[in-house]
Amino acid sequence: MTPQRNLNGNAAFHILALCIVAVWGTTFVATKVLLLHGLSPQEIFFYRFLMAYVLMLAYYHKKWFADNWKDELRMLCAGMMGGSLYFYTENTALEYTATTNIALILCIAPLITALLLRLFYKDLRSDWTRNFLIGSILALVGVSLVILNGHFVLKLSPKGDLLCLASAICWAFYTVLLKDLEQRYNNLLITRKVFFYGVLTILPLYISKAKPENLALLRQPEIWGNLLYLGLVASLLCFLFWNLTLHKISPIRATNYIYFSPVVTAIASYFVLGEPITWIILAGGALIISGVWLAGKKRSHVSIKRRR
Repeated sequence: MTPQRNLNGNAAFHILALCIVAVWGTTFVATKVLLLHGLSPQEIFFYRFLMAYVLMLAYYHKKWFADNWKDELRMLCAGMMGGSLYFYTENTALEYTATTNIALILCIAPLITALLLRLFYKDLRSDWTRNFLIGSILALVGVSLVILNGHFVLKLSPKGDLLCLASAICWAFYTVLLKDLEQRYNNLLITRKVFFYGVLTILPLYISKAKPENLALLRQPEIWGNLLYLGLVASLLCFLFWNLTLHKISPIRATNYIYFSPVVTAIASYFVLGEPITWIILAGGALIISGVWLAGKKRSHVSIKRRR
């Protein structure tokens, strides 16, 4: 049996989830800047996760391994799905497709997550219900309005779009793995393990693809400034608090906040770039809010049992 989690009782964690998604919504810009300056996708991920792991290790080093090899393997998979595979496919997709496509495709992660929970767990009432489906559709329509803003043209790039779809699937698997691990392990240990195995699994690709001359780029303020933001804020702090949020509220409700990422981008563009906020963006934002509320509408509590 798990304790009933409701919106009112965990309001602070819902706000925290929104803040995390807001930060992640800005990482596309930072990553794009690094790519334009010559860093490769694997270099960007390696530096940001290595930085996060070293700091996490300095803070928490009481326990080194999971209780058994199966859980250690789950930690490895979490590090790949939420780390190396996810970021490599997402960052590589930025080289082949528009950020508009990426933002749209990544917003199907909540639906994929719900489907996986449906496959791996039974009696999980917060995944594939009518409210969730209708709310998700409303939110996706809202996301489309916010991103496209009246310009209903997408530049299709099969390679980039498929890579982005793969990253959304990786994130969904990461969420499911955390749902399993957080019931038995400290959040600090899980987060540190994710960083460690993320770095470890990207290391062969980093060694084979990294350009030695790119090390000189790290002296540029724009480069190390964006890497610090990605490593300390978007990785270390956000992953730590995101894993905690998944423990406090259901993974579906937490993942649904990803729909708000384009809204954050639109607001940031208004203040930083002076881009106007049109009625289409406002309508899209209203649909996203309505959809997320409906998808996370309180339901009767049912115990969660893992399928054997």
